[in-house]
Amino acid sequence: MVVVALVGMATGSVLPGAWQPGWWLALGTTLAIQGPLGWWLVISIGTGRFLGVWVLGILVRLALVALVGLVVIPALGWPAAPILLALVGFLVVSLAIEGIVSALQPSRAPVR
Repeated sequence: MVVVALVGMATGSVLPGAWQPGWWLALGTTLAIQGPLGWWLVISIGTGRFLGVWVLGILVRLALVALVGLVVIPALGWPAAPILLALVGFLVVSLAIEGIVSALQPSRAPVR
């Protein structure tokens, strides 16, 4: 997630002015939500609660996109495209990192 944050900050600093506020909002929101959700998923690998944690994480991410799209953007009066594109992009990259980390973790499931 540190790499995502650094690349996101570097990219955000060179974006056109109209895109920057939405970019920073999306990056901050993603890091605040994805960090704990990703960590919770990684520590649940190989346990009986893994699938439930994964489903709950996906639902939280979908709810976040809906909340930002339906409440935050209209309240701020900002253009929707920069925020939603950045938010969904950051969440997809974060999910990919989660998948890679999950694939590299040894399973703690008991062998029968």
